[in-house]
Amino acid sequence: MPPESENPGVVYFCEVQFQKDEKLYERVFAESYLYFYRHRHRFSNFQIVIIYPSRDLEQTDIIPYLNQLNSPQVTRLYLDELGDIRSLPVWVALMVLTTIDEAQTTQEARHLLARNQQEVPPAQNRAIIELITTIMVYKFEDKSQREVEEMLGITLQETRVYREISEKGEQRGREKGEKSLILRQLTRQVGELPPEVRQQVESLSLEQLENLGEALLDFTSMTDLDAWLAGLGDR
Repeated sequence: MPPESENPGVVYFCEVQFQKDEKLYERVFAESYLYFYRHRHRFSNFQIVIIYPSRDLEQTDIIPYLNQLNSPQVTRLYLDELGDIRSLPVWVALMVLTTIDEAQTTQEARHLLARNQQEVPPAQNRAIIELITTIMVYKFEDKSQREVEEMLGITLQETRVYREISEKGEQRGREKGEKSLILRQLTRQVGELPPEVRQQVESLSLEQLENLGEALLDFTSMTDLDAWLAGLGDR
């Protein structure tokens, strides 16, 4: 969106496409033009930017869209054609980091961290570190936190990506414990659960499990549990 000081300003539509989509341009142009049409009073112009890791992922049939694709309002970027990652601005180099071989990733990530300290304003340093660590975590899913830390030469404990992973892990652990407890209580209360009922209970959200934990105290038979599960849509 344009800065508030620019009224009307230029709106940018950016599509990052890392897999083949043979109807990408149909969607991008249709959605962009429709949005611009509906908000025409807010904008003086628009730009469309489409980012690919390489040309071979671009839509094959582009003939119907040659006018748009050759327009100065549309830019297509191919990350593997931008040149040496070390010669690119830090923010652009971050995008290229997602595309390079794993064998090269660690070395270039460390180089970007060093450049971040030298070239990027302090207010933006944290954002760069967060992006680099996020890329590394997803590129090396089989690595532990300590291993990724050693690869980068930094401590990741306080980065957003690890906080999110930790929070998700805690949430999953809590749900797992809650499910185990509820299933044991149900078995004591109404008897052995049929496989389909057990599966339905295991698919409940944490909030629903907590509600079931309160409700099951009044259950006396499997009929009560079936009725409670059947009424989930009404709650």
